[in-house]
Amino acid sequence: MPHVPTDLLDRIRALEREVALLRGRTQIRPALDQVLNGTVHIGEGGTLDVTSPGGAQLLGVGRFSTGRYGVAMAREDGSGVAVEVGGNSVDAGQMVRLYARGSYPASPIVMDDGYADGYLGRPWVPLPLTTGVDVSSPTERTTHFALMHVQHRILSTSINVYAPADTTIRVQLRLSGPNGYEDIGAPIVAVGGTSGQEISDAQRIKIDRAHGERWRLLVRASRTAGTGTGTVYPFGLWGVNTVAPSEA
Repeated sequence: MPHVPTDLLDRIRALEREVALLRGRTQIRPALDQVLNGTVHIGEGGTLDVTSPGGAQLLGVGRFSTGRYGVAMAREDGSGVAVEVGGNSVDAGQMVRLYARGSYPASPIVMDDGYADGYLGRPWVPLPLTTGVDVSSPTERTTHFALMHVQHRILSTSINVYAPADTTIRVQLRLSGPNGYEDIGAPIVAVGGTSGQEISDAQRIKIDRAHGERWRLLVRASRTAGTGTGTVYPFGLWGVNTVAPSEA
């Protein structure tokens, strides 16, 4: 039997121990509950999902079913998404939306505008106005006045105008700006005819002012024909969200 040096046997035994130790460590599942001084990267279309013990999804980050990417946070009770950034919609930008319980996905209660960047979408904000005002002068005058803090891209108007018989009443909205007042929206004309006329006019008017600016909004009216006394009374003016790219 050939002579084997003792130190070589010791080295072989030491290598065997190290191999056994390495084999054991490869079977140990590493802890995944902490990331210290590092980053976690999820790419290639991956997602991160956090669910409650009952299975309700509380947090989803990454790819939605339509292929778009975003973030969704929901409530533990399963009543639906509470906050969403982006989402499944492919016809609007990466909106930020806040939902009441059970209102997802149709009715967000707070959101930015999907087409007009930098503007509020919801909630809609009313502009304060006074009550109905009589009109009996051929000279145009202001019947209603509002101070607009621009938050939305669109102004939704609902104004009624009454003209008695043989009288015509014309109403025009005007908005102040850097270069003075300008007409906005279409004029509203009530023609009294033989027995009088009351019309209800509703418009969606694009506001060409930056978000956060403050401008004066006037309702101007005049009697353009006849001798009777008409009345102008706005039902309301609201700042609202856009519904198509053409309104942005």
